[in-house]
Amino acid sequence: MTAAAAPAPRIASLVPSLTELVAALDLGSCLVARTGYCIHPGDALAAVPKVGGTKDVNLAKLRRLAPTHVLVNVDENRRETVDAIRGWGPDAPEIVVTHPLSADDNLALVDQIAAAFAGQPGLAGRAAALKRDLARELAATTAEGRPVERVLYLIWHAPWMTVARDTYLSRMLARIGWQTLPAQDGGTAGAARYPLVDGTEPWLGDVDRILLSSEPFAFAAEHVDAAKRLCPQARLQHVDGELLSWYGARAVPGLAYLRQLAETAERADDNAGQPAPWTS
Repeated sequence: MTAAAAPAPRIASLVPSLTELVAALDLGSCLVARTGYCIHPGDALAAVPKVGGTKDVNLAKLRRLAPTHVLVNVDENRRETVDAIRGWGPDAPEIVVTHPLSADDNLALVDQIAAAFAGQPGLAGRAAALKRDLARELAATTAEGRPVERVLYLIWHAPWMTVARDTYLSRMLARIGWQTLPAQDGGTAGAARYPLVDGTEPWLGDVDRILLSSEPFAFAAEHVDAAKRLCPQARLQHVDGELLSWYGARAVPGLAYLRQLAETAERADDNAGQPAPWTS
């Protein structure tokens, strides 16, 4: 006798990367809630209700949607949100807490999501296929033989903010030999993972390349001169923040994008020291 399939879960994802991963594993039809920042894949999410942002979840609306599972992340969601959901008593859903800290952690992340929804038809096979894609890109993306570059990765303006070395973003860049400055860790959670930069730090003189992320702050052309004043000696370029910071399924094209960045830098022409062309 064939075992009956597990009941379809009702998934609320409070993390854009995880929403995309759920869809990539063909569980999009199970999504009953998402944040306003969960925008990929757009066609699959159009009818999924929004419950606020990653930091300001509308808990009353979320509860009315009666999820069986809520997906959260240590960096992106507030502990108070998780505690409030756990306090719903008999209505409390299973909370799946994620915290990938490197590109390699994506393999375990896929396993974690697959285990949370085990029994859904075809899920094990789709998870295995995604892990094979991840493993291929991980093997192809290494710092071996590449020159070390010291980079300032800016994620916010007014105030300037960057990333600590124990963040997913910094460890992604390290895979191509791009070491973020400052050379400090930020701990497992909290503001120290995203240090402020006031422009007086002595290590700014060691920066080879400034990277302006496309998110969470939408850097535009008018921010280039201000960023350049932080490190006048450094090259500057705009980079795709989604490809570098989103984990899960996005890590597959993200790792390929990393290699493209490294290869482009290595082919740099005589315009060294000038702002690099803006990219999408």
